[in-house]
Amino acid sequence: MAKAKRLVKLTFPQKLIKEPVIFMMAKKYDVMPNIRRAKVTETIGEMVLELDGEEKALEQGIAYLKKTGVIVEPIVGDIVE
Repeated sequence: MAKAKRLVKLTFPQKLIKEPVIFMMAKKYDVMPNIRRAKVTETIGEMVLELDGEEKALEQGIAYLKKTGVIVEPIVGDIVE
């Protein structure tokens, strides 16, 4: 299977801010997250992640994040390096 990359924006509701959902997704589905940008306050967390892994693993990892309550939006185009 070929490696794939996805750039996504994650929005965490307040109840998930302190939970290790990125770590759990990475470990469970063998997806390597690269944090490109993050902003966390007491009430909301926003993060831009580059996800690297097998296509199927990326889909499963993203589905897992959505199931836990994270809002996942694909980012099309470039992000500031």
